[in-house]
Amino acid sequence: MSGCPCSTSASASSPLSLLPAPSSVPAASRRSTVAFPSSRDPRSGWTRRRGVRAIVAASSGSKDEKAEAGEEEGDPAFNPFGFVTDNPSSRSAIQLPASPAQDGNVGQMLYRTEDKGREYGKSVRSGEFRWFVRQTGSPDSRRGTIMFLHGAPTQSFSYRTVMAQMADAGYHCFAPDWIGFGFSEMPQPGYGFDFKEEEFHKAFDELLVTLNITEPFFLVVQGFLVGSYGLTWALKNSNKLLKVAILNSPLTVSSPVPGVFKQLRFPLVGEFTCQNAILAERFIEAGSPYVLKSEKADVYRLPYLSSGAPGFALLEAARKANFQDVLSRISAGFSSNSWDKPILLAWGESDKYLPLSIAEEFKKNNPSVVKLKPIEGAGHMPQEDWVQKDAPAPRVLFM
Repeated sequence: MSGCPCSTSASASSPLSLLPAPSSVPAASRRSTVAFPSSRDPRSGWTRRRGVRAIVAASSGSKDEKAEAGEEEGDPAFNPFGFVTDNPSSRSAIQLPASPAQDGNVGQMLYRTEDKGREYGKSVRSGEFRWFVRQTGSPDSRRGTIMFLHGAPTQSFSYRTVMAQMADAGYHCFAPDWIGFGFSEMPQPGYGFDFKEEEFHKAFDELLVTLNITEPFFLVVQGFLVGSYGLTWALKNSNKLLKVAILNSPLTVSSPVPGVFKQLRFPLVGEFTCQNAILAERFIEAGSPYVLKSEKADVYRLPYLSSGAPGFALLEAARKANFQDVLSRISAGFSSNSWDKPILLAWGESDKYLPLSIAEEFKKNNPSVVKLKPIEGAGHMPQEDWVQKDAPAPRVLFM
């Protein structure tokens, strides 16, 4: 579904030298599974896409050979790569060519997508690591600075349209990819970064210095794991914040932990799961009523196709996290006795991971500070879905 064209510019005094902004912001990333009118084909620009060639057992061979192997004619063949083709966006992306020399191998797939998903962004050195940071607006923006933090296993790409809207509304916006995620550096565990909560906090503190963010700012947080670390950082740095907006994040000890994070904790199962190139897009689609368009799924898939490092970073972060301890601290820390800064819960009502009851429970702990804004039809990532619902971000977040 098409979104409104938006454009932004950055001041020359900005700490980042931005890439040229596109003439328009990409449309909302997903195609609704219900009947929304649209003038675009949801797979526009991709008449037929082929992806990673997988060797699929039992689909070839004579009837005699199958009989010798104990197979009965008509029985579905075992497909060890079924996890790849059982969700909508990747089914269109990953076809099985008859020959490995045909278009569709991993190298060609990477070549097609390597320049995608970098709207408003540039790599910047901060401390020992290189972060990929998106920026819109100007340091002189009249309404202040907003920092957008994503959750696992996604990236700051999800905020691209929201950032453009907020910049047009007069804000200076940043959205980094956490270390180990998206286009940021992927350090090897044990060599300077162990993917523990306190290390993410330290790296984020250094990034704020690098970006010259010295005044109190607005913080927007969404998602699991590193998203939760954004909230635990806020609890230790309330003096640096004006207001917090929380989009569908685990907030109470009753918040469910998605199965993928549980799988990552099991030996061998975790190693296999983390190297699933479509893990991020599957996670997004499983929590939303929408299906990713191919060009958006490409971006979420790209880091995991490029190397095994993002998968292992996710694996380490998931295994080092103490989910119940983190949620206990978040629930207690933002309660009425501990927190007095304004909090907005902009909550997708159709989230299949975190029901609205989680937000309602959180609000009860501090009703004078927390404002709840349910977003009808939006799923786990409202920053992607609300454009579908004609709910511009400035109206939902801080205006």
